[in-house]
Amino acid sequence: MLAFISCAKTMARPSAPLVTTTRPQWQAEAEATAMQLMQYSPAELAAMLHVNAKIAAENALRYRQFLDEGTVELPALQHYAGAVFKRIDPGSFTLHDWAWAQEHLLITSFLYGLLRPADGIRPYRLEGAVQLPEHGSSLFRYWQPLLTEAFIERIKQQGGILLNLASSEMKDLFDWKKVEQQVQVITPDFKVRVGNELKTRVIYAKMCRG
Repeated sequence: MLAFISCAKTMARPSAPLVTTTRPQWQAEAEATAMQLMQYSPAELAAMLHVNAKIAAENALRYRQFLDEGTVELPALQHYAGAVFKRIDPGSFTLHDWAWAQEHLLITSFLYGLLRPADGIRPYRLEGAVQLPEHGSSLFRYWQPLLTEAFIERIKQQGGILLNLASSEMKDLFDWKKVEQQVQVITPDFKVRVGNELKTRVIYAKMCRG
């Protein structure tokens, strides 16, 4: 079985890598996209990413420094800082845990496509709906032909079962109909009891995915 989670918008503060990093499969595509993004001003990024001026300025600097030799690079599972990743708690992993996760877990990324837990990534922020001139379409559309077959093949290598713990929008990174035709997809639905009803609470759902 292969588990599948979403990337986070927030990144952890720089620290020592918890494990030796590996190279993302779509590193070249990530660098090419970062080179496009470094051409935008903070104001333009604020509009593209729907963020405030402070976050836009932070990410404009991140993209300008993306290819610099001294830019921090951490394992993806360590570098993301959202609720899912806090619950996974990679800081508690043994080397055996890292090795198992590297084979059985994938993380989406609008910049890197798909990541394994130990794949080294640099700080960034990006949204799937962003359209860049050299791509000619949204990042969702850009990634579909690059990721779909590779994703299906990874799932088949792990028994043909995908445990889908990603947010629903991440389906748009793939030809999802093709994914469902070729492998078994299990998508848990996490709810809490409110009175006599079961309701979804986003923060609790994220914690459960971790």
